[in-house]
Amino acid sequence: MPNEVLETETFSRLFETLSPDEKEWIRKMILQLKETAEVGKPLQFNWFREKKFGGKRLYYLVYSGRQTVLLVAFGDKKDQQKIINQVLVNREAYRKAVEET
Repeated sequence: MPNEVLETETFSRLFETLSPDEKEWIRKMILQLKETAEVGKPLQFNWFREKKFGGKRLYYLVYSGRQTVLLVAFGDKKDQQKIINQVLVNREAYRKAVEET
């Protein structure tokens, strides 16, 4: 059974501002994540991962028990630590949002 790929409202707004190449790459990543969430590099935890595209990174959370992936951010390497900290602070809110779908 394929994974469900969701995105936060913040990610959806950010997606609209991206270049056509970035959008196309993310669409391809969504198809890949539907097949397997075990792609990308784990960040501190197996459930928090990133996938590189040029100098930018796609950040997502994996909920293996629910077969769900939540896209949370896309940003430059220089913003990596800020994004990681933000995701960890909001981890519980993300989990609740996934459970409500």
